[in-house]
Amino acid sequence: MTNNSSANSDSNGTNIHNQDLGWYFLELARLGASRATHLEDTEEQLPSELNTINSSGGFLLVSTDKLSVKYTSVNLHGHDVGVVQANNPAPVKRLVYYFEIFVKDAGAKGQIAIGFTTDTFKMRRQPGWEANSCGYHGDDGMLYRGQGKGETFGPTFTANDIVGAGINYASQEFFFTKNGAVVGAVYKDMKGPLFPTIAVHSQNEEVQVNFGQKSFAFDVKEFEKQERMKQQTTIEKISLPPNVSYGIVRSYLLYYGYEDTLNTFDVASKTTVPPVYMAQENGFNEQDIVYALNRRKTLRKLIKSGEIDSAFGKLHDWYPQIVQDDKSATCFLLHCQKFIELVRVGALEEAVKYGRIKLAKFFGLAGFDDLVQDCVALLAYEQPQESSVGYLLEESQREVVADTVNAMILSTNPNLKDSHACLQSCLERLLRQLTACCLERRSLNGDQGEAFHLNKELDIGKN
Repeated sequence: MTNNSSANSDSNGTNIHNQDLGWYFLELARLGASRATHLEDTEEQLPSELNTINSSGGFLLVSTDKLSVKYTSVNLHGHDVGVVQANNPAPVKRLVYYFEIFVKDAGAKGQIAIGFTTDTFKMRRQPGWEANSCGYHGDDGMLYRGQGKGETFGPTFTANDIVGAGINYASQEFFFTKNGAVVGAVYKDMKGPLFPTIAVHSQNEEVQVNFGQKSFAFDVKEFEKQERMKQQTTIEKISLPPNVSYGIVRSYLLYYGYEDTLNTFDVASKTTVPPVYMAQENGFNEQDIVYALNRRKTLRKLIKSGEIDSAFGKLHDWYPQIVQDDKSATCFLLHCQKFIELVRVGALEEAVKYGRIKLAKFFGLAGFDDLVQDCVALLAYEQPQESSVGYLLEESQREVVADTVNAMILSTNPNLKDSHACLQSCLERLLRQLTACCLERRSLNGDQGEAFHLNKELDIGKN
């Protein structure tokens, strides 16, 4: 949307501005369909067993369950390693990935290793001995990262020990454990898909792998909890202006026309000890969103209760310029909602008549077709709520229509200083900025780590 100060100064400018607003909210309505048919994240294939194809072959025996390996030869050379990767790389859309091995037999020399390698790793070498690999070795307790020389890291491990390897995507580190305790962590300088990898290198060495089929010795959930607490502590150290949250909440209530809640909120803030004081330097300008507060409240209540005819009537009386173009995006959303409400109460014959009069005119018009088809499709199901177009009957669809009308009314304010104030509240602009920052941070980490979903974060905050 163009930020044009003249958009509200004449009738032509207002029409252009209103069209932009209407199309913005039409896109939000369209997103309802995509939320109903697409998962937020593509499912990742998790490591579940050892890859019997991509292994060093003759030096080790992989059990039929593909979760145990044994070194069956006598090692003569450094490249006679029994090494095997998991069948899938470690998933990246999470805070932490982790797996463990149980050392059933340390064999002749205890030359067992655990770590991560890429898909180009030479499958006859210990993890950590070659580039793009990292491994914690049991015979000397050293960590190897891409070269033959190890670095002092932790204790050795042997028969009956449980050793784990993990990736902390928040800190971009590999970490290793022994018998349920963290041994240490190192910076993860490897890129691309990383495969959980184990190696055995002396006669009779045998290990069993746990990819999560059973409980780990290490408390991964507690580890993740501690990592989130670290992040929260960092956030809480950020200094904010006094009572800034009060101003954000108040502007949200003003923007959406929640007049009754706003009055209660203001009374409560004045009776606290000490009373809440809004400093001018917080920069909140309420004038743009105080406009027509009572009327916006009335129209929101009507739409939220499904009384679309009454909402149309009020708009014709109070703001005829908003509904004068019956083919505008705003009128389209209102007509769609009226049709939806008729379906909701089972008035199907009336819905058909209404659709033929009001929705038919939008058939074939770019930008409207898909939503018209979804609305009409409601008639085809005995239980439309459970159908692929059931999202139209959800409360969120009423919210979109109510938000559209609310924004259109705000745009009629002749003293509007910031056209962007019509689109979202200050709170939502902050949340958009938060989302953008989180996505950028994740991008800088190679798209690794927990995917940020605002709806999910808000749901967590409610619980």
